[in-house]
Amino acid sequence: MRELDFDALRRTRAHHPEAVLEVAAGRRRPPHLPADGRLMLIAADHPARGAIGAGGDPTAMGDREELLTRLVAALERPGVDGVLGTADILEDLLLLGALDDKVIIGSMNRGGLAGASFELDDRFTGYDAETIAAMRFDGGKMLTRIDYDDGGSIATLEASARAVDQLADRGLMAMVEPFISTRVDGKLTNVLTTDAVVRSVGIASGLGRTSRHTWLKLPVVPDMAQVMRATTLPTLLLGGDPTGPPEEYLAAWQATLALPGVRGLIVGRTLLFPPDGDVGAAVDTAVAMVHSGQPAHDGAMA
Repeated sequence: MRELDFDALRRTRAHHPEAVLEVAAGRRRPPHLPADGRLMLIAADHPARGAIGAGGDPTAMGDREELLTRLVAALERPGVDGVLGTADILEDLLLLGALDDKVIIGSMNRGGLAGASFELDDRFTGYDAETIAAMRFDGGKMLTRIDYDDGGSIATLEASARAVDQLADRGLMAMVEPFISTRVDGKLTNVLTTDAVVRSVGIASGLGRTSRHTWLKLPVVPDMAQVMRATTLPTLLLGGDPTGPPEEYLAAWQATLALPGVRGLIVGRTLLFPPDGDVGAAVDTAVAMVHSGQPAHDGAMA
């Protein structure tokens, strides 16, 4: 991993903040999906929700210089198509010159802080569709957790539907990450069963007045073939922060990537903080799985 000039980054942020807009305006954008129709994206929106743990280290993502160094190293690997992040991280990456020719997805709702009593209140405290379009990014992602025992979930559904509409009006990807969630001993937990994910897919797919630009971001659970039969929408697999040996989750990703409708991976902590510390090797393994399959389709991104 190469050294980055964080002193220069801090000076720019303090004395020339408009440089963010200048770099965004001049950034080279990828006009289409890769030739094989698949995407390999790096996720980096966890800190804004207070989720800074990775790989057993409760504060792994809390060092911004370390996180940015690992992100730049991942984005420089061949076959990595882009990044998902909040404004603070994406603007750092822009100023570091790391986002030319990359797909960029802005994270929209980070208000449901990890472990908070209000965690399920996933308010839109990040990007909005207007800013995503103004920054010449490619789409927005919304976490959409649904607890049947919490009446507040309807507000999350309404806000997500509104975001889907606003992104679609601008021809931008609306990436919906749905979960059926519940509280166990007071702790919010996502229900990672096949039936629960199938149900969440149906709910997420129906959000908004159009689904023409909607993509899904889904966890890998048992019987992903059944999950993928629940939708015709393009789908990316999320990596999460698995606790088992790498060969187990890699095998699960590989099998699921072969299913119809699965267009790639969007993984953060698992690749940025691998057990052996080798970011390049971890990313290269994921890229090989995403971009070695049969072409999904050619054409525009959304």
